[in-house]
Amino acid sequence: MLRRKLLLGGGALLVTAPAYARKEHHATPAASKSYATFLAGVRREALAQGVSASIIAQALAQTSQPNPKVLQADRHQPEFTLTWAQYKDRVLTEKKMNDGLSAVQQRDALLGQMSSLYGVSRGAMAGIWGLESAYGTRMGTFSVIDALATLAYDGRRASFFRSELLKAFHVVERAGVAPATMLGSYAGAMGQPQFMPSAYLRYAASYPAGGRADIWRNEGDVFASIANYLAQCGWQAGQPWGEGVLLPDTFAQSQLGRSQIRPIAWWQQQGVRPRAGNFDASVSEGAVIRPDGAGGEAFIVYHNFNVIRRYNPSDFYALAVGLLGDAIT
Repeated sequence: MLRRKLLLGGGALLVTAPAYARKEHHATPAASKSYATFLAGVRREALAQGVSASIIAQALAQTSQPNPKVLQADRHQPEFTLTWAQYKDRVLTEKKMNDGLSAVQQRDALLGQMSSLYGVSRGAMAGIWGLESAYGTRMGTFSVIDALATLAYDGRRASFFRSELLKAFHVVERAGVAPATMLGSYAGAMGQPQFMPSAYLRYAASYPAGGRADIWRNEGDVFASIANYLAQCGWQAGQPWGEGVLLPDTFAQSQLGRSQIRPIAWWQQQGVRPRAGNFDASVSEGAVIRPDGAGGEAFIVYHNFNVIRRYNPSDFYALAVGLLGDAIT
C-alpha cells in the first residue's frame, strides 16, 4: 500500500513529495551573527535592489528578534504517514463540503467572471481556495516579514527564505499593503491563496485589471490571482482535471502513474471504466493513478491535473482540489 508523508502546517495538511522532505536543522551562517547585524545586511541588499528606505524601515519594524513560535512550528511539525483514503477523510470533511457549497453559492457570479476571463474552471479556483485558507477564513496570523526574517536568519533553508524576505519588500511596494497587516502562515505564505512573495510577484492579479492585487481582503483579486496562476502554468480551458475510474484489482501498479499517459481507447481496452457515465469526450489521453494500490480508489487524470500540481507538487493535493472543486461547484 502506498503512503505519503504529511506535515501539519497552519491548520491544513501539507503533502510533501520526496524531494521536499524535511531535513534536520543545522545552524546557518546567518545565525552566527547577531539578529541586528543580519537585519542590517538585509537592509543593504534591499536598498541595492531598489526598494525605498521608507518601505524597508516599515517592514523591518515588524521584527526585532527571531520569533520562537515560528522556529517551533518549523522544527517541530508533527508528521503523519497517511494513505490517500486517510488524507481524503481528513481534508474533504463534511464541514469543508458544506462550507464550500455556501461560499461558492454566494460568489457564483464572481467565479463565473474569473472563469470566463482566464479560461480556468470554477472548480479549480474554488477547490484551491477551500484547501488553502478554508474559503478565506484561515489565512494565518503571523507577520509575514517577521516569519520570513526569522527563517532567513535561523531556518533550515535560510537562503530560500532570505530571497522570499527580499521579495516581500517588493510586495509591500507593489500591493500597497501596510507591513503590519501583511499576515500569513509561519512560513510566509500569504493571504487567501497562500502565495509566497515570489508567487505574488509572478502571479498576483487584480480585478478589474490595473489595480493593486489585494489577496488578503479583495475576493476578486483572490480569484483572479489563483486563476492567473493556473493559466500561466498551462491550464487548458474547457478540459477536466480527471475523474474516478474502476479498473481490475489485478491491474499492475507499474502501468499506473502520472507519467504513463496513454490514449483513452487504450485504457478502455484494458478494462478501465469511468465511475459514472462515459469518459469526457473533450480529452483523448490520460494517465491512471491508484494512490493506495490494489483495492484503493483509482482516477484517470489529464493535463490540468498536472497544472494543479504546479500549485502544490502532490498527487493527494491535486486530487483533493479536483474532488472538492467538483463537489462544491
